Amino acid sequence: MHLRMMERMLHMIRSVFGESVQGASHIRSGRECQDSLKKVIKDSGAVILAVADGHGSDSCPYSKAGSFAAVNVFCKIMGEYLETYAGQQEMLFTLLKREGDTKIAQEIDAEWKRRILRLHARCKREIPLGEGQNKDREAVYKLYGSTLLGLVITEEFLFAFQLGDGDIVKVSEDGVYSVIEPDKILGTETHSLSKTESWKKAITLIRKREETEQRPVMYMLSSDGLANSYKNDEEFKKTCMDYYVLLKEHGVKAVSDHLKIWLQETSEMGCGDDITALFAYETGQES
Repeated sequence: MHLRMMERMLHMIRSVFGESVQGASHIRSGRECQDSLKKVIKDSGAVILAVADGHGSDSCPYSKAGSFAAVNVFCKIMGEYLETYAGQQEMLFTLLKREGDTKIAQEIDAEWKRRILRLHARCKREIPLGEGQNKDREAVYKLYGSTLLGLVITEEFLFAFQLGDGDIVKVSEDGVYSVIEPDKILGTETHSLSKTESWKKAITLIRKREETEQRPVMYMLSSDGLANSYKNDEEFKKTCMDYYVLLKEHGVKAVSDHLKIWLQETSEMGCGDDITALFAYETGQES
């Protein structure tokens, strides 16, 4: 690692925190929160963030388990890549740029489906029969349907992954920007890990980070319950900027301590869905 990069890592402070809350409508109907989140901070300083939103419909009764598997799969696979390419960030950058939406997405898809089949068998749940009385694995996957958002932050690059709805945004003094533009489907449908060859619907982005990148900077992954609680995209972006300003003015502890109640209030006044928000906040050099 270059000396300047090491010095930058020593002086930069990165905080990671988040919450998942049960939607107001789910509380009223007695349905558990279908969202999951996971964060991993590596010894190298790299951070892996993942948010998943189980579909929660009657046809997906186990989608909480599906979203839980999704965030764990993303963090496991990306953690292994970071370890395999430790000290070889350029090689990892090149690999993710070339194969992020193919090989990496295929691995995530396959591992999620393997875990779902193991879980289904362990819980002694019946496997539906399809044509010719063959076991219908696709029907099993549907029972656990989930989306997946993922973000890997290193000192050298960002890698973003999205399958289904939700948002990954970057906020700084320059404004609020989508790190990755999701592939929107009209209506309430969304891409899902449960679909056949779901990896083909994954969208990825990788970009190098500049040493002159403006700080403080906030990255946020959120399930669609957050954006859907606002009347338009501008109101959602204003809320993202509000979180950024609160972090700057009051600090990480104040925001993390109040985050759960803020998200609950957002769901109550908004769409009533589960909401998850996961943040990575980086400040500049210490004074």
